[in-house]
Amino acid sequence: MPKVGIVLGSKSDMESVQPAVDILKEMGIDCELNVISAHRTPEKARQYGLEARSRGIEIIIAAAGMAAHLPGVLASWTTLPVIGVPLSGSELKGLDALYAIVQMPAGIPVATVAVGSAGVKNSAYLAAEILGLKYAEIQQAYDNYRSELQGG
Repeated sequence: MPKVGIVLGSKSDMESVQPAVDILKEMGIDCELNVISAHRTPEKARQYGLEARSRGIEIIIAAAGMAAHLPGVLASWTTLPVIGVPLSGSELKGLDALYAIVQMPAGIPVATVAVGSAGVKNSAYLAAEILGLKYAEIQQAYDNYRSELQGG
């Protein structure tokens, strides 16, 4: 059963988020991938947010570009942690998405990572850190990764 739900605002973002899927797999974390537009399919976004916990999802990674309302919309429908990943899909090179995701109103937090590739990867690492608080095997996998980063 997937612990992490990765939600994309558009099919065209699939390739961009593949590194997060790969990292989660390396850490032994099952995930699911869905394309849900906050603007084109708002009811689907609402249902996803409302039902994610009951399906076993513990963290949502939401990646979107441009107006990037997806992470905030999902956060409005769930109390699960939402990690927003701003993607660079416009003339503003992701700055528009970053501002949209990071400026959530008080009470509806969205953890926000860097724009683009580094943010995609860090969203998976942050999910592993959070899940590691509950699952010893995930904590160990993440600790091993960090040890390798330090050359140890």
